[in-house]
Amino acid sequence: MRKDNIVENYHGTLVADPYRWLEDSNDPDTQAWVKEQNRITRQHLDIPLREELKRRLEELWDYPQYELPLEAGGRLFFQKNDGLQNQPVLYCQEPGGEPFAVLDPNTFSADGTVALTRFEVSKDGKLLAYATSESGSDWQQVRIRNVDTGEDFPETIRWCRFTNLPWTPDGKGFFYSRYPEPGSVPPEDQSNFCQVWYHRVGTSQEEDILVYHRPDAKELSFSPFISEDEQYLGLVVVRGTASRNRFYYRPLDSREDFVRLLDDEDAAYWPIGNLGSKFYFRTNLDAPRGRIIAIDVNNPARDQWQEIIPEGEDVMARAHLAGGKLVVVYMRHACHRIEIFSTAGEREGEVELPGLGTVVGLWSKYAAQKFYFSFTSFLCPPTVFSYDLEQGRLEPFGEMKLSFDPGAFETRQIFYQSKDGTRVPMFITHKKGLQLNGDNPAVLYGYGGFNISVTPAFSPAHLMFMERGGVYAVANLRGGSEYGEEWHRAGMLENKQNVFDDFIAAAEWLIANKYTRRERLAILGRSNGGLLVAACMTQRPDLYGAVVCWVPVIDMLRYHKFTVGRFWIPEYGNAEANPEHFKFMYAYSPLHNVREGVEYPPTLIMTADTDDRVVPGHALKFAATLQEKYKGKNPILLRVEFKAGHGFGKPVSKLIDEAADIYTFILTQTRT
Repeated sequence: MRKDNIVENYHGTLVADPYRWLEDSNDPDTQAWVKEQNRITRQHLDIPLREELKRRLEELWDYPQYELPLEAGGRLFFQKNDGLQNQPVLYCQEPGGEPFAVLDPNTFSADGTVALTRFEVSKDGKLLAYATSESGSDWQQVRIRNVDTGEDFPETIRWCRFTNLPWTPDGKGFFYSRYPEPGSVPPEDQSNFCQVWYHRVGTSQEEDILVYHRPDAKELSFSPFISEDEQYLGLVVVRGTASRNRFYYRPLDSREDFVRLLDDEDAAYWPIGNLGSKFYFRTNLDAPRGRIIAIDVNNPARDQWQEIIPEGEDVMARAHLAGGKLVVVYMRHACHRIEIFSTAGEREGEVELPGLGTVVGLWSKYAAQKFYFSFTSFLCPPTVFSYDLEQGRLEPFGEMKLSFDPGAFETRQIFYQSKDGTRVPMFITHKKGLQLNGDNPAVLYGYGGFNISVTPAFSPAHLMFMERGGVYAVANLRGGSEYGEEWHRAGMLENKQNVFDDFIAAAEWLIANKYTRRERLAILGRSNGGLLVAACMTQRPDLYGAVVCWVPVIDMLRYHKFTVGRFWIPEYGNAEANPEHFKFMYAYSPLHNVREGVEYPPTLIMTADTDDRVVPGHALKFAATLQEKYKGKNPILLRVEFKAGHGFGKPVSKLIDEAADIYTFILTQTRT
């Protein structure tokens, strides 16, 4: 195994990096090594059990799946997957008519690896702007389609990432955000210098009009939107993944510079909408759990801001204007509920949800009496509902046919103490009548970062595991938003060790309370959660029977050097530039804490060759380091997916294969 003599000095500490060559996915040595790693992994996973699991996964996945609809021009637009289609199809439905397909991403590629990642419809419902990505990339291409004829206009818009596509009221064009064309800036700036442009339908991208950019602040990115009353063009301005943001606006028909209404980055300000010159924002300014304020842009001084809904005991997760009301989604102990308020902040009622779960998304208009939302739980696939504000009536949208009985399972929420005494919630789901004898296989999942809450969500893969007697547990670790910004900050930067302590304590609780035992406990995490399980594995290798480390962030000293990694500096820190950051990051960085002479549990490390968010080099270097230093019998496997990214838009066929591999590994390694 090739090892290079690379040593760097971090503030007086010499750190070796012998597998840096694996950061280059195009290096022939890297490609040959990955090919051999995949061959070894397939020897472990391609067994009769995998085929059995895959058959059941296909059955569980095969149900109609609807995504959140929207209305435009009196038409309803929604995505639907019949069950095992690689990608959902976009449909349009006239009032009282049958839905017809507008766009079928399954026709874009033979293997389903081109995904529809965003779409927005013109006001009259006649034109569709849609973005696609290839092989899981975060980069998007935007096309325009005539809804009635199904024909695309000739132009293609490139160099976009996660852009909005708000149409102007006349339907002649839309705004979008993009990044520099490759080669026009140094490679390290490819995801900097975001710009907002206007595109006129039927013209080439070269003719687009530059609307806004900030070359003096290259790390800012902009999400354009048009107010529902068609009076304003707004920009939500963010710096990387920081939870604090800015807000700019200007009259829609203006060519003047944008007014920087909120430009201090002192809190989060998420626009809800406007009533005339009064803009409503959900913010955590002086309210870690969130509140709603109103700012009159004609009188924007801070002492004139109006508090509409004050901070409460529960976290304010989202808010919308609908039917002349404020619709607010609250989160209590990582479960959602919906309350209705007047625009003056008076509470008027609550929407009765199907149970304890998650409001995945909500679509509304101020002028419409009906809004749509999607609800899910550990035992309920995402289900779309409409709610009539006048009638107070909740109705399901679309059909639901399942190949399992949700009533055969149960979810409970418990609270346990972390190392420092902090009370942490955890969901536990399993078959009814489970015997707490310490002999059940169990999977513990966590994330703990970036202000992202881990609320109940349905997974055919985890359900299949529970059908076989497994216990699925989700710990709501610090670093997320389950209890607001304070909970987030308790798990970031120098407090990151709290996240690992929370997860380790969750594993210990499951074992102490006889849900499982060490040998039968697997831990699972992806992305920042991959960092989580890798750090917990290196800190407490004695505690787990198996580890699945999925598209992980691993090298905490160099993560900021790859693709969009520098956007995560507010969350993790910068070990290269800041000696204080180096101390706490080096202390937990999984790559730098693999030790010789330690008995590591069976480990499956998973990545994808075209992941342009968390580059595969993290996983490859971790696998190589573990395989070098660990001399025991437990397998240390690397699975590299091809034509796949960080998970965005992954076809169903790949999702099923991935799940079959994960649970083949878990079930074989925790069988003892």
